[in-house]
Amino acid sequence: MLLLSFAVVLLAAVLVSALANRTILSTAALFLVAGFVLGEGTTGVLHLRADSPIVAQLAELALFAVLFTDGMRVGWADLRSAWRLPGRALGWGLPLTLLVTAVLAHYVAGLDWAEALLIGAILAPTDPVFAAALVGNDKVPARLRHLLNVESGVNDGLALPFVVVLLAVAAGSDDLHLGELATELAVGLAIGVLVPLLAIALERTRFFAASAAYAPLNGVAIGLLVLALGKATHGNLFLAAFAAGITVATFGPRERVAFEHFGENVAELLKLAALLVFGALISPGFLGEISWTGWVFAVLAIVVARPLALWVSFLRSGLSLREQAAAMWFGPKGFASVVYGLLVLEAGIGAVDEVFHLVALTIVISILAHSSTDVVVARAFDETAEVPAWHGVLRRIRRGRRTAVVPGQRTAVVATGADSGRTSRVDGADGADDSVTTDPQAKAK
Repeated sequence: MLLLSFAVVLLAAVLVSALANRTILSTAALFLVAGFVLGEGTTGVLHLRADSPIVAQLAELALFAVLFTDGMRVGWADLRSAWRLPGRALGWGLPLTLLVTAVLAHYVAGLDWAEALLIGAILAPTDPVFAAALVGNDKVPARLRHLLNVESGVNDGLALPFVVVLLAVAAGSDDLHLGELATELAVGLAIGVLVPLLAIALERTRFFAASAAYAPLNGVAIGLLVLALGKATHGNLFLAAFAAGITVATFGPRERVAFEHFGENVAELLKLAALLVFGALISPGFLGEISWTGWVFAVLAIVVARPLALWVSFLRSGLSLREQAAAMWFGPKGFASVVYGLLVLEAGIGAVDEVFHLVALTIVISILAHSSTDVVVARAFDETAEVPAWHGVLRRIRRGRRTAVVPGQRTAVVATGADSGRTSRVDGADGADDSVTTDPQAKAK
């Protein structure tokens, strides 16, 4: 039933995708709403609960694919050449977003500081998938698109250590397992770097070569091998995925190009499936269990926490006011927050239900708000959109009047590119109508 539901919603998303690219309609929101409608607490078509194994597994796999493809978009050369703005967002914006969110969770939602800081760490990462019209629009300044891409790709992994440590604190554990955490991160990083390097080196020897048909599968093989080794060695999967993507982009540009479109499609399928499953966990009863202070917190976590943190981070950064406002608004909560929220369910902390409810509500509001406003904000960077529609109408009317031949007036052809064939009249000093032309051939005639 889950497969059937996903296939039907996917077909609907494909059929409306062209419309979604031009309007506030969002395919991501479509899957979330479909999951909500089909969930056990609504119509009961899908029998999924937060502790169902497929929920955690699909979310984990989707996040792995997202980080792997994100890493390929930001190779090491890209990170070094344009690190100033992403560095501000990560070095200042990420911890400030965590702290502001924690303050809101403590004073508005009434959580203890341990749970409040945990929610701050879970909701700090961002995902540009729900702002695709902004990130993928060439009219949006390149530095803004680069900033959002790099920030969202890196902050998932940076937030993970905080989530793990704060989970232990919230659970009341005396041992934070810092040594174990460091080992997991180190193993994940080693796998993410060494596996792609070995695969690329083998392909470049005179004994091996990938055919054109199989070239895109090279990236798939690398990703699956990193995932399997990470699972077997208990290394950090998400750091391994991002490191593998960066390694391929840095040392295998040919492999990067071959895998790019295919990999993005695979990641998109997994993300949409995870959204459908996540939406199925949300129901009217689930939302009704959240107090009004929880709703206030969720809204403030979106409209206050990141905007305030990014405003401080980008002081005297050189970003225009429009660019800074777009970066402050587009901090959508995505798959990293979903996965980290599911980790809370497995940890068994005291306030597990309240924390998960607040995290889920914030993610839902963020997906709906950010995925439906990306087109609107992207159009603000389109200079042609700033010209009112009536301006073009009046211009055509004036042009039509100029082309009309009036007795006693002399007309001339003005041939200038797209306006070739337009006539213009110039009044002479004696009140007569003198004609002018900018077309050398017409002037010669």
